[in-house]
Amino acid sequence: MTASTSVSRVVPATPEKVWSLIGGFDALPDWLPYISESTASEGGRVRSLKNPEGEVIVERLVDFSETGRHYGYAILRAPFPVTGYVSTLRVHAVPGRGDVAEGQWSGRFSPDGATEQEVVDLFTGIYADGLDALHGTLSA
Repeated sequence: MTASTSVSRVVPATPEKVWSLIGGFDALPDWLPYISESTASEGGRVRSLKNPEGEVIVERLVDFSETGRHYGYAILRAPFPVTGYVSTLRVHAVPGRGDVAEGQWSGRFSPDGATEQEVVDLFTGIYADGLDALHGTLSA
Protein backbone atom coordinates (compact mmCIF):
# COMPACT_ATOMS: atom_id res chain seq x y z
CA MET A 1 0.00 0.00 0.00
CA THR A 2 1.39 3.36 -1.03
CA ALA A 3 0.48 6.59 0.73
CA SER A 4 1.18 10.15 -0.36
CA THR A 5 0.92 13.76 0.74
CA SER A 6 1.66 17.18 -0.70
CA VAL A 7 1.92 20.64 0.85
CA SER A 8 2.12 23.99 -0.96
CA ARG A 9 2.87 27.45 0.32
CA VAL A 10 3.15 30.82 -1.40
CA VAL A 11 6.41 32.51 -0.40
CA PRO A 12 7.51 36.16 -0.74
CA ALA A 13 10.16 35.93 -3.48
CA THR A 14 10.44 35.36 -7.21
CA PRO A 15 10.58 31.74 -8.41
CA GLU A 16 14.21 32.33 -9.46
CA LYS A 17 15.19 33.57 -5.99
CA VAL A 18 13.40 30.70 -4.25
CA TRP A 19 15.03 28.13 -6.55
CA SER A 20 18.46 29.70 -6.03
CA LEU A 21 17.98 29.13 -2.27
CA ILE A 22 16.46 25.64 -2.26
CA GLY A 23 17.51 24.18 -5.61
CA GLY A 24 20.86 22.83 -4.48
CA PHE A 25 20.46 19.23 -3.31
CA ASP A 26 22.91 19.95 -0.48
CA ALA A 27 21.24 23.26 0.54
CA LEU A 28 18.73 22.12 3.19
CA PRO A 29 20.65 23.63 6.16
CA ASP A 30 20.43 27.04 4.41
CA TRP A 31 16.66 27.20 4.95
CA LEU A 32 15.44 24.20 6.98
CA PRO A 33 16.14 24.50 10.73
CA TYR A 34 15.29 20.81 11.23
CA ILE A 35 18.43 19.86 9.29
CA SER A 36 21.58 21.18 10.93
CA GLU A 37 24.09 19.46 8.67
CA SER A 38 24.25 18.09 5.11
CA THR A 39 27.22 16.24 3.66
CA ALA A 40 27.31 15.53 -0.07
CA SER A 41 28.88 12.42 -1.59
CA GLU A 42 28.92 10.55 -4.91
CA GLY A 43 29.43 13.77 -6.86
CA GLY A 44 26.59 15.53 -5.07
CA ARG A 45 24.02 12.83 -5.86
CA VAL A 46 23.81 11.58 -2.25
CA ARG A 47 23.33 13.67 0.88
CA SER A 48 23.72 12.63 4.50
CA LEU A 49 21.62 14.83 6.76
CA LYS A 50 21.63 15.26 10.53
CA ASN A 51 18.53 16.24 12.48
CA PRO A 52 18.47 17.88 15.96
CA GLU A 53 18.44 14.45 17.65
CA GLY A 54 21.65 13.55 15.81
CA GLU A 55 19.90 10.95 13.67
CA VAL A 56 21.24 10.46 10.15
CA ILE A 57 19.05 10.54 7.04
CA VAL A 58 20.66 9.45 3.77
CA GLU A 59 18.96 10.48 0.51
CA ARG A 60 19.76 9.99 -3.19
CA LEU A 61 18.91 12.51 -5.91
CA VAL A 62 16.75 10.71 -8.49
CA ASP A 63 15.49 13.57 -10.65
CA PHE A 64 16.62 17.15 -11.23
CA SER A 65 15.48 19.96 -13.54
CA GLU A 66 17.08 23.39 -13.40
CA THR A 67 14.63 24.81 -15.95
CA GLY A 68 11.63 23.09 -14.34
CA ARG A 69 12.83 24.18 -10.87
CA HIS A 70 12.34 20.82 -9.15
CA TYR A 71 14.22 17.82 -7.85
CA GLY A 72 13.22 14.41 -6.61
CA TYR A 73 14.96 12.20 -4.10
CA ALA A 74 14.65 8.80 -2.46
CA ILE A 75 15.44 7.93 1.16
CA LEU A 76 18.14 5.30 1.46
CA ARG A 77 18.27 5.30 5.29
CA ALA A 78 16.19 7.18 7.86
CA PRO A 79 14.50 6.83 11.26
CA PHE A 80 11.05 6.98 9.61
CA PRO A 81 8.48 4.11 9.61
CA VAL A 82 8.27 3.93 5.80
CA THR A 83 9.77 2.12 2.81
CA GLY A 84 9.94 3.16 -0.83
CA TYR A 85 10.00 6.88 0.01
CA VAL A 86 10.32 9.22 -2.97
CA SER A 87 9.77 12.96 -2.65
CA THR A 88 9.78 16.02 -4.91
CA LEU A 89 10.53 19.64 -4.05
CA ARG A 90 9.24 22.16 -6.64
CA VAL A 91 9.04 25.89 -7.17
CA HIS A 92 6.13 27.18 -9.28
CA ALA A 93 5.46 30.62 -10.68
CA VAL A 94 2.17 32.15 -9.51
CA PRO A 95 0.19 33.34 -12.58
CA GLY A 96 -0.02 37.11 -12.74
CA ARG A 97 2.38 37.57 -9.81
CA GLY A 98 6.08 38.14 -10.41
CA ASP A 99 6.85 38.95 -6.76
CA VAL A 100 5.90 35.59 -5.18
CA ALA A 101 6.35 31.89 -5.85
CA GLU A 102 4.73 28.67 -4.74
CA GLY A 103 6.84 26.08 -2.99
CA GLN A 104 5.51 22.53 -3.19
CA TRP A 105 6.83 19.50 -1.30
CA SER A 106 5.27 16.11 -1.97
CA GLY A 107 6.08 12.50 -1.28
CA ARG A 108 5.01 8.88 -1.82
CA PHE A 109 5.84 6.08 0.61
CA SER A 110 4.65 2.79 2.08
CA PRO A 111 3.99 2.57 5.83
CA ASP A 112 6.26 0.13 7.68
CA GLY A 113 5.42 -0.40 11.34
CA ALA A 114 2.94 2.50 11.39
CA THR A 115 -0.52 3.22 10.00
CA GLU A 116 -1.06 5.04 6.73
CA GLN A 117 -2.58 7.99 8.62
CA GLU A 118 0.43 8.18 10.98
CA VAL A 119 2.96 8.41 8.15
CA VAL A 120 0.82 10.82 6.11
CA ASP A 121 0.52 13.04 9.20
CA LEU A 122 4.28 12.76 9.85
CA PHE A 123 5.34 13.89 6.37
CA THR A 124 2.54 16.45 5.98
CA GLY A 125 3.90 18.03 9.19
CA ILE A 126 7.52 17.88 7.99
CA TYR A 127 6.63 19.45 4.63
CA ALA A 128 4.42 22.14 6.18
CA ASP A 129 7.06 23.04 8.79
CA GLY A 130 9.70 23.10 6.06
CA LEU A 131 7.72 25.43 3.81
CA ASP A 132 6.91 27.65 6.82
CA ALA A 133 10.67 27.83 7.51
CA LEU A 134 11.29 28.67 3.85
CA HIS A 135 8.72 31.48 4.09
CA GLY A 136 10.44 32.76 7.25
CA THR A 137 13.88 32.68 5.64
CA LEU A 138 12.63 34.60 2.60
CA SER A 139 10.77 37.14 4.78
CA ALA A 140 13.83 37.94 6.90
